[in-house]
Amino acid sequence: MIIEFKDYALEELYLFGSTKNHKYYKLTKEIIKQYIKTVNYIKAVTQIEDLFFIKSLHYEKKGGDLKGNEAVWINRQYRLIFKSSSSDKGHIVEIQIIEISKHYE
Repeated sequence: MIIEFKDYALEELYLFGSTKNHKYYKLTKEIIKQYIKTVNYIKAVTQIEDLFFIKSLHYEKKGGDLKGNEAVWINRQYRLIFKSSSSDKGHIVEIQIIEISKHYE
């Protein structure tokens, strides 16, 4: 499976645990730790349906302005928005991490 990050700041957060990007630099260490853990969960699954079994993620397909995207919880306040593509056998081929979104903002 290929994991891509839409912007470098998300990749920095994942690899180094910090970034200077104005959108994400105010995230607490706990949120960043949970973000890394959430990305690792996504990396570990072979089919998108496997995310349903990790109840703490609250996986959902998005509608409205975010139609075509998917989301999982980082915690009760933050969501990880991503897109996935699957092979014809249902195995995840690629995940694109789009953003960390503050819920209801």
